Amino acid sequence: MNPVLTTDRLVLRPVTAHDHAGLLAHWTEPEVRRFLFDGAVPTPAQVTAIIEDSARDFASAGYGLWLIRETDGLGPVGTVALRPLDDLGLEVVYSLDPGAQGRGYATEAARAVVEYALGPLGLPEVLAEVDEGNTASAAVAARLGMTPFAVVPGLLGPMIRYRRAR
Repeated sequence: MNPVLTTDRLVLRPVTAHDHAGLLAHWTEPEVRRFLFDGAVPTPAQVTAIIEDSARDFASAGYGLWLIRETDGLGPVGTVALRPLDDLGLEVVYSLDPGAQGRGYATEAARAVVEYALGPLGLPEVLAEVDEGNTASAAVAARLGMTPFAVVPGLLGPMIRYRRAR
């Protein structure tokens, strides 16, 4: 399996240790982390652990954290990942730079990851967990063909869980 995914406008590649500074800068942007990390600012050590966990997961299971780049752009515009959601399965999560929001990149990147998960990885379903007030991510989940199946408490309020089966 090739963990590099491409779409019409984007290239998704697994993150590496060389991406640490860029990820830290990206995830410490208030607009980016608003619905990530429960609003907390990740530390450099946490970013290191995320990168290491991703490398291990790609090596053992074929999934992890991808850096999103425009096919004709120079720098990254965000991240997308598959990660465990409690004991339920894997969830798709993403983050975009403020300047990249509103262009359909979240849906495009998340769709590539969901199709990879349901296709080559052979997962029976993919999940998503969205803060109740995050209408943009709820719309992405709907565009991905996901349906809500539960509401659970979160640190910042209710979270809606979505799923899409193969």
